Amino acid sequence: MLVLLPPSEGKANPGEGAPTALESLSLPGLTGAREAVLGELVELCSADEEKAREVLGLSEGLRGEVAKNAGLRTAGARPAGEIYTGVLYDALGLATLDADAQRRAADSLLVFSGLWGAVRVTDRIPSYRCSMGVKLPGLGSLAGHWRTPMAEALPAAAGDGLVLDLRSAAYAAAWKPKGEVAGRTATVRVLHAPTRKVVSHFNKATKGRIVRSLLTAGAAPQDPAGLMEALRGLGYVVEAEAPGRAGKAWSLDVLVDEVH
Repeated sequence: MLVLLPPSEGKANPGEGAPTALESLSLPGLTGAREAVLGELVELCSADEEKAREVLGLSEGLRGEVAKNAGLRTAGARPAGEIYTGVLYDALGLATLDADAQRRAADSLLVFSGLWGAVRVTDRIPSYRCSMGVKLPGLGSLAGHWRTPMAEALPAAAGDGLVLDLRSAAYAAAWKPKGEVAGRTATVRVLHAPTRKVVSHFNKATKGRIVRSLLTAGAAPQDPAGLMEALRGLGYVVEAEAPGRAGKAWSLDVLVDEVH
């Protein structure tokens, strides 16, 4: 099982330590594309703070993020699972998983990133600010920049099992499973059952709990039908919409009564 996650806007401060070595990151086929984004981002943030803030879409209160980006090449790094914070990651609670579940997380979780493309939770990265929706002056749209290298690297990472896609739309634009991989991909929405509406905070927290439940249970569904069965066995109410034709992803709705 490969689980595709969005990053968090907020990130923990890794403190002092060795910087990221690009060649040490998972998915080495992305190294060249990572260097291109990192180089332009560092140059932009080192040269013109106001332009960088505009390009990155940062408010006045986030001005300090520009200086942080300028120092990315020498900044201390920690495992990505410790860097990403926020609602989904709080609910997932990687640090509180038992040893077996943590090993499963290391093998199955892939976090998408405007800067790194995608990283495993064990990959060491610094705190940074660069969303997938950014358009850098030289490289242009980051989603567009990542599509070709992702198309080459991700099918192998997906293997021959289930792909559980929990990304937001901006990050999903960087890689869309195709063909046989798409046929064993499931996207998930979390709906408030009485209203059938998606609530952002609630949606993220429940997705975090879903991943935690699967990791803790040691569930390893091979396809969307198996995922639906596994989630129902874990107590979730799930409705599924099978694709109309081969080579398309499944859509699963998880219905929850309480918004918390």
